[in-house]
Amino acid sequence: MLDFSIVWASLPDLLQGAVNTIAYSLASVAIGFVIGTAICSMRLGRSRFGRGVAAVYVSFFRGVPLIVQLLVAYYCLPLIGINVSSVVAAVATLSLCTAAYLAEILRGGFLGIPNGQIEAARMLGFSRWHILRHIEVPQAVRLTLPALVNETTMMIKASSLVSVVGVLELTRMAQNIATSSFQPLELYVAAGVIYLLCIGIVTSLGALVERRFNTEAIR
Repeated sequence: MLDFSIVWASLPDLLQGAVNTIAYSLASVAIGFVIGTAICSMRLGRSRFGRGVAAVYVSFFRGVPLIVQLLVAYYCLPLIGINVSSVVAAVATLSLCTAAYLAEILRGGFLGIPNGQIEAARMLGFSRWHILRHIEVPQAVRLTLPALVNETTMMIKASSLVSVVGVLELTRMAQNIATSSFQPLELYVAAGVIYLLCIGIVTSLGALVERRFNTEAIR
């Protein structure tokens, strides 16, 4: 018979794991957004070399399983003289991986921006950086917001994989407690419920922002 008393006793630790999960996920999405914007700009740029580099980057990080990327980063970085903590290695890998997906999402948004706006900005003397920052990125975010929110929720779930390199997040915390209490089912069910709540909050916030964008567009 299931006994969820272990869940209540371990709830503070599970919630701390959830906080770590959210922190790692949001940090990865934020860093990945910056990198993804640069990769997207390269893919749409005039340089053939830049487009090629961006295409290879996207193909690699979308084609290799995330768990393999995490293991390679964790074990290979020390071999080349880069000694970082498991948390830094995990967040860096998550950021690079999500950047590849965000680059493709943003590319669809960039292509949806009328060319006339870009040409007008160039005629007014705007630099490439100012066009990217003030015209392309804001409109691309608005056009692709549902996909960006979806990628954020996917990253929250994918962050559970960092447990394989010893990072203490929600899944790892549940594993540690289950090992000592011999009640894995109750703890994994509780972890699943906490993941569901976290994703529900992110989805609700995304819907709120989307409604606000739509309201401003109508005005």
